[in-house]
Amino acid sequence: MARKLWMIAALVAFALIAAACGTSSNDTTTTTETSGGGDLSGTILISGSSTVEPISARVAEDFSTANPGVGLTVEGPGTGDGFKKFCAGETDISDASRPIKDTEIDACKEAGIEWIELHLAIDGLSVLTSHDNEQISCVTFNDLYALTGPESTGFKKWSDAADLAQEIGGISATNYIDENLVITGPGEESGTYDTYVEFVIDKLAEKRGVDAATRPDYVASPNDNVIIDGIAGSTYSLGWVGYAFYAENTEKVKALEVNNGESGCVAPTKETIASGEYPLSRPLFIYVNAKKIAENPALAPFVDYYVSEAGLANVEKAGYVPLSDYGPTQDAWTNKVIGRNFSS
Repeated sequence: MARKLWMIAALVAFALIAAACGTSSNDTTTTTETSGGGDLSGTILISGSSTVEPISARVAEDFSTANPGVGLTVEGPGTGDGFKKFCAGETDISDASRPIKDTEIDACKEAGIEWIELHLAIDGLSVLTSHDNEQISCVTFNDLYALTGPESTGFKKWSDAADLAQEIGGISATNYIDENLVITGPGEESGTYDTYVEFVIDKLAEKRGVDAATRPDYVASPNDNVIIDGIAGSTYSLGWVGYAFYAENTEKVKALEVNNGESGCVAPTKETIASGEYPLSRPLFIYVNAKKIAENPALAPFVDYYVSEAGLANVEKAGYVPLSDYGPTQDAWTNKVIGRNFSS
């Protein structure tokens, strides 16, 4: 739910709290606005991925300090919901934890929305459980399919997935324990959900002739902090979030290693995510409405700052992995390259 713009004193207090806490809470809108001073004025609305939200919120806070006449609103309803707003012309920038889909491209095209795709960072989708769950340390994609895929609907215990796991040939060192399986994860509006389905579910689902989706019977939330609390609250839990939310909550939850099929079980770390050794690594983006660059005099300076060295420093501050080379991203912005420019 979007917050009302606060008074200057409240905003300063919020900024100090946010800076101290790191990742912003993504169940509400983060709004930063002051008035007076500076040459720029206007408003900028950023919506989309709850994973990317902490980066954009930090950039917005920095920019508003130098440009107090610009009102900046950052919210994180999810990548899919963000693109719905973006392709309806309602937002200036869309945060995304996956590349834009063909259906979303078509929606933007139909509405006359042209966009610039800017690759920002690398994230590692982290598969989590409780610290009290000492029996599980590593999973394969096939394990995760057996536990969370479309054919696992109704499984109430880890052991319920054992026969399916054996059938698909994916049993790992994981013990299919006779304990309640409590799953908390992102919902379908989330790019983190889409990435999980793409990496873990798609190929097996197609091979087995079933719909590519997770099981519907788990606790889904658009708020990563709610997911963390859900995983921490049950001994034999399972769930997944972006790396920054895991790294910020290591005292509450533990990450399971994921078998990459080559070197074996790999934990999500900045090093393994950057190298691609961790098999659930993914790109993070912002998408800029090209038409609004001309209409909104504050938008281009804001993106200029976002892709500058100082702005991009917020990637690591927010807990994600910076790119080794930001040249292509900065060139795409400088040259205002319309459409896709990222290649995996």
